[in-house]
Amino acid sequence: MVETSGRLLKLLALLQTHGDRSGAELAERLGVSRRTVRRDVERLRELGYPVRASRGSAGYRLGAGASLPPLLLDDEEAVAVVVGLRTAAGGSVAGIGESSLRALAKLEQVLPSRLRHRVGTLHAATVRAGSVPGPEVSPDTLVAIAEACRRHERLRFDYTSPRGGHSVRSVEPHSLVSFERHWYLVGWDTDRGDWRTFRVDRLVPRTPTGPRFAPREPPEGDVATYVAHRLSSRAWRFQATVTLHESAEAVADRVWPGMGVVEPLDDRSCLLRLGADTPRDLAWMITSVDADFTLTHAPPELTDALRVQGTRCLDAIRAG
Repeated sequence: MVETSGRLLKLLALLQTHGDRSGAELAERLGVSRRTVRRDVERLRELGYPVRASRGSAGYRLGAGASLPPLLLDDEEAVAVVVGLRTAAGGSVAGIGESSLRALAKLEQVLPSRLRHRVGTLHAATVRAGSVPGPEVSPDTLVAIAEACRRHERLRFDYTSPRGGHSVRSVEPHSLVSFERHWYLVGWDTDRGDWRTFRVDRLVPRTPTGPRFAPREPPEGDVATYVAHRLSSRAWRFQATVTLHESAEAVADRVWPGMGVVEPLDDRSCLLRLGADTPRDLAWMITSVDADFTLTHAPPELTDALRVQGTRCLDAIRAG
């Protein structure tokens, strides 16, 4: 009986980690006959596991059932799930924190001691730092937007602007983007005839969704780049473009997410597009990259701010 139970668990693990498995392959991996494999598959079905017969291949696959069956995870998968749940518990999706903690408690209770020690050590040595969590968004809203993206169905929603104005928007949704502390919807605004970015915590979807549409090519070739570009420069009062006299690869680690967008020019130079609330902030951001640069496009106020910063540094050297 113990041998049979162990074989069933091994069979279940094989079915969970891959797609179609032929009866011959399963028999070879388990060291049994095909007839035994068929009997074991029937036992799994009796236990509620939806094992489907694969058409035309005399094989099997684990399908989706009415309820979630127990999962078998290897060591690396178990650690990855624990880390993911702990991260989600402090995330910005409303209501998911409590669910994550419940799932985490169940998983940690059954972890082998060797894995419990590993994840405990990781947790004890990890500190969450940086900005406070962003505004919470409803998981139902995220799912509704994701479904409209997947089905290519037009989405209408009530939207609150940063200044408090309200409007009804109609877009062809393309993607959801998680950027720093916020969730964003990228879509083609049908009223304005252009791509737009919307904060998900400021919108309320209307039902039902609209007609289907033919998907468009993403803006700037990639929605992540598009959002980074929008949020790092275009949304700010003061914007600038500078030519850095180093390669994009060389400065990549010195430009943090949200600071600006780097565009390679050649092996020895690149463009940095960025924005800020004040010229002084712009000057600080540009000089913090620690690279020689030329102002390609900049407001006069930035020139003044750089001159003031340079004079201040020279005065400090002379005073020393």
